[in-house]
Amino acid sequence: MDETRKHQVSLRGKSAKEITRDALLQKVSQERELRQHARRAAAAAIFIQRVWRRYKESVKAALQLREEWQNFVDHHDGLMTGPEISSSVLRPFLFFVMCLSTRHKRIQNRDRDCMERCFKILLESLNSADPRNNYCSLAIGTPEEKRIWSYQSQKLICLCLFILAEFDHLCSGNQDIVIIASLAMRLVVLLTDLKGWKNITDNNRQDARIATKNLVQFMGIGESGLYVSVRRYICTLDVPYSSQIKKVVQKDDRFLITTSAITLALRPFYVQTSMVDGTGLSDAHHAADKYCVSLLTIPWLVQRLPAVLVSAMKHKSILSPCLQALLILREKILKEMSGITQIRVPFCPEVIPPVGWALANIIGLATGSENDMLDSGLFNQGLDCVLYIRVVNTLAEDFLARFENCRFFKRNQEVESDSKNLAEPIDTTISESETTHGSFIMAYMDLFKSVCHQRHLTDLLAILEKDSGVQGSQTIPQNNMNVFGKLELRDIACFYSYILRIFSLLNPTVGQLSVLNMLSFTPGFLVSLWEALESSLFPEDGSEVENSNIRSNKSSRNKKDGFLERKQKQGIKDEGNKWVTVLNKFTGKSQSGSGSTNLVNGQPSPSQVDVDYCDEWTVESLKHGPEGITRDMSCLLYLFCATYSHLLLILDDIDFYEKQIPFRIEQQRRIAAVLNTFVYNGLSVSVGQQSKPLMDSAVRCLHLMYERDCRHQFCPPDLWLSPGRKSRPPIAVAARTHEVLSANARPDDSMGSVITTIPHVYPFEERVEVFREFIEMDKASRKMAGEVAGPAPLSDVIEVRRGHIVEDGFRQLNSLGPKLKSSIRVSFVNESGLPEAGLDYGGLSKEFLTDISKAAFAPEYGIFSQTSTSDRLLIPNTSARYIENGIQMIEFLGRVVGKALYEGILLDYSFSLVFVQKLLGRYSFLDELSTLDSELYRNLMYVKHYDGDVKELFLDFTVTEESFGKRQVIELKSGGKDTSVTNENKMQYIHAIADYKLNRQMIPFSNAFYRGLTDLISPSWLKLFNAREFNQLLSGGDYDIDVNDLRSNTRYTGGFSEGSRTVKLFWEVIKSFEPKERCMLLKFVTSCSRPPLLGFKHLQPTFTIHKVACNVPLLAAIGGQDVDRLPSASTCYNTLKLPTYKRSSTLREKLLYAISSNAGFELS
Repeated sequence: MDETRKHQVSLRGKSAKEITRDALLQKVSQERELRQHARRAAAAAIFIQRVWRRYKESVKAALQLREEWQNFVDHHDGLMTGPEISSSVLRPFLFFVMCLSTRHKRIQNRDRDCMERCFKILLESLNSADPRNNYCSLAIGTPEEKRIWSYQSQKLICLCLFILAEFDHLCSGNQDIVIIASLAMRLVVLLTDLKGWKNITDNNRQDARIATKNLVQFMGIGESGLYVSVRRYICTLDVPYSSQIKKVVQKDDRFLITTSAITLALRPFYVQTSMVDGTGLSDAHHAADKYCVSLLTIPWLVQRLPAVLVSAMKHKSILSPCLQALLILREKILKEMSGITQIRVPFCPEVIPPVGWALANIIGLATGSENDMLDSGLFNQGLDCVLYIRVVNTLAEDFLARFENCRFFKRNQEVESDSKNLAEPIDTTISESETTHGSFIMAYMDLFKSVCHQRHLTDLLAILEKDSGVQGSQTIPQNNMNVFGKLELRDIACFYSYILRIFSLLNPTVGQLSVLNMLSFTPGFLVSLWEALESSLFPEDGSEVENSNIRSNKSSRNKKDGFLERKQKQGIKDEGNKWVTVLNKFTGKSQSGSGSTNLVNGQPSPSQVDVDYCDEWTVESLKHGPEGITRDMSCLLYLFCATYSHLLLILDDIDFYEKQIPFRIEQQRRIAAVLNTFVYNGLSVSVGQQSKPLMDSAVRCLHLMYERDCRHQFCPPDLWLSPGRKSRPPIAVAARTHEVLSANARPDDSMGSVITTIPHVYPFEERVEVFREFIEMDKASRKMAGEVAGPAPLSDVIEVRRGHIVEDGFRQLNSLGPKLKSSIRVSFVNESGLPEAGLDYGGLSKEFLTDISKAAFAPEYGIFSQTSTSDRLLIPNTSARYIENGIQMIEFLGRVVGKALYEGILLDYSFSLVFVQKLLGRYSFLDELSTLDSELYRNLMYVKHYDGDVKELFLDFTVTEESFGKRQVIELKSGGKDTSVTNENKMQYIHAIADYKLNRQMIPFSNAFYRGLTDLISPSWLKLFNAREFNQLLSGGDYDIDVNDLRSNTRYTGGFSEGSRTVKLFWEVIKSFEPKERCMLLKFVTSCSRPPLLGFKHLQPTFTIHKVACNVPLLAAIGGQDVDRLPSASTCYNTLKLPTYKRSSTLREKLLYAISSNAGFELS
């Protein structure tokens, strides 16, 4: 039998087509579903018809009732009784208004007339002293009358709040709605205020109180939509958008509506306050919840409202429950705030999240109570500061998270513009044409003015000093909420750290200045922050926080810490092996054999005593960086670093070193050790985006302390090296890893960022090696790219006249730009106009760079001048701008210096530290003026510490420059000629003078020099060094030669050996030379007078003494005559060609004559 027919079952006989069982079941199921769908469709159609018929009938009935209601009201004379108002007026009115208007979110014209007449009837009834005619008499009547009154009153409240919410839309084209809204608000205020009832006696007062309390609770719990309606109404009020915030002045009708709306919004709080039995606590929290979410998130809430209403909102009976609710229900409230559709300011591309407006409004409501001054910094009477501070911290933390997310990931997203989908109207009261994004941000930041006032902080510190927080000045609020604990310094630190971060996000340039100025100059605050940090970081110190000897503190630790230290050392070894693996990947070497040795342990290490000494400056509690400290500690450290960084900018050396304000030198060392350890460990591990503000602040403070130490040392050198003493990677690994990760645009996750951010953890010699490693890698990459093609052909040789070396070099080399990295060949022309003898294999090009720099940087040339300090360092001449090609010449000299650094050629001069700071991308501040113009610095310090009236000095905000005999007066600020220097603005004057001399005046020249320098040297390479180290990198080490080092790294050729008589005489003569003469010898042989920075073992080619055989006739020798030939040199090979002198006196005489003749090959 066929397999397919085997399972078929015939149910219809042989005349029908046979079907399988599964197909039959599927067909039956489909038919069943079709029948069910048809039944549901029929039921739905019937339901729709029923709803539609009911709607039509209700509308028909409503229209009929409205006609009858109007006829009844038109023909009724005199006052109506309470029951008559309830049954004949309110019952039909509420029905037809709900059917015809509120259901459609609009009010018809005829309904407006009905509303106005109904509200007037009710108000007339409520003002009646006759209980029979007073509608509220039903609230104290029979139970049925109470039920009907309560129901109708709630419906009336909902209708009135609907009118308030739609006020802005209803007002368009019709001013009658203002009258209706005024009547509606008066009606709701009277219904919910027991004092407004005229028919109250002692017998029924309790019933009336219960009735009004129930109505207020109905409004507060959210069923009436009170707070949503009030929010929508307040959002329609004008915004006083300007830098000088002023209060709103409203017309009488709008003022009445606004006052009634705020009164209703505050009424649930007063009712709950009057309930002394403690009942209704959940309702109170619910009302506070709605109040916070709906009202406190309104943009510019305080500024939109009249002052009298703001004072009511500032009252402790309103503000305290809100603050408590924000702490108790913070997760719920913050979630609800995030769901609010916020007002879109059209010209601002970034919308402040609702929690940001809540933060600003709470600060505005909690402060400025005296004379209603927004920036007075005074707290409201009776405000619980613990609640205030912790609520602000909660909101600020959430605001930062949301705003940073909006700022970085949702910058280009637009808010929905369809008004039908908005929960609130778009605020169009601000002119788009007259305002900008910047002014919007400044206006928002103006809302935080009170926290920038010093009184705000000093009041908090005064509360902090008192155990109970009750005693003290009357302006200091009293803390009566023990459940939330006492105010602590960490709370204040978190508060201001969040404010600083918010200001930094809103205005990165100058946003933090107002707060930092206040924090820096509040007496004792910075010291208190450090003491709190010190007690947390060094808990073993106990009461001996004054002792700054970290070694003694370390020795007092328990023996059990030895195990942890051993584990840490093992982790360091593992980290070193990780860096070895990275290096092996770069170099292609295997890890077997000697190539797999631990480079950390294999590095030349200092003695054990030095290692232990360095460990004194390593803070173990910060070994994990930002990830290893608590949130409170992060806020403390961030605030301390930000405040102290700001203070260091304006703290002069007299205060820092002599007066030792605000910290003693011992404390400064400990601060530097803490920051150094923290930053190093933070850069050594991966830190999240949330730790970036803390790291940036710590790095900035560390840089300022390190730069001050470089200018005037106050820390031992080992302090800066301490964190990386054991765990820093080898030089080659650090250099190559930095380059690879920089190419991948992820330097923040590697030790490469340690090299560029805090390179001082490496000894200077190691950083020089890193610098040379960078250059070698650059040369290798250029060679792979085909940019290096060997020596230049003879046609590319440049001819330079020794008397015009600067002009000839500028003319022939200035246009090369970065191509100057390639080798150049130089042919010198002597004074006779003839080429000097010999060929340049690198030595003459070194001599050319040395001589051109010497000539161009000479003060007589006019491009550079010398500072007035004793070291006579080089600084651009301000008159260079008037010289032909002056700026271009400075740019060319930048390339010359870059070429010297690139080739490892040392030059015989140093730049002013201020000028080098510009090349390193760093800003210069007041104290660095002493290195540029010591006399001007002393004069400014005299002005700063002048005890009398500075007006007596007759100074103004100008500076005078003299160029080519002409004097030019330059204003330091707009209107500077007419602005006298006073005791109030003398600090501004001092810093303006310093800024002009150190920055503004030098910027054009430093920029030109920088452009030329960075054609050959990458800016990131330069940042390995500070200003002094840059000069040392450029000009070498000491101004003398280590003869023993030179002797141990000298090669002998032509028959000389270390034991030759002439060689021994040579070293004896060299030791007897003056330092200047030894430098002249070195320049004679190598074309550079300075020794190599890392010793003569790095001199390439090796210093060589070549024997020049000179036979003296026998009779001449017997007569005492020595060799008459002069020594000569081959600078390209660093070779001294020394004749075989027999006497030391002859060798000394001939050698001094040769090195003083300023000639190279011509003596050969």
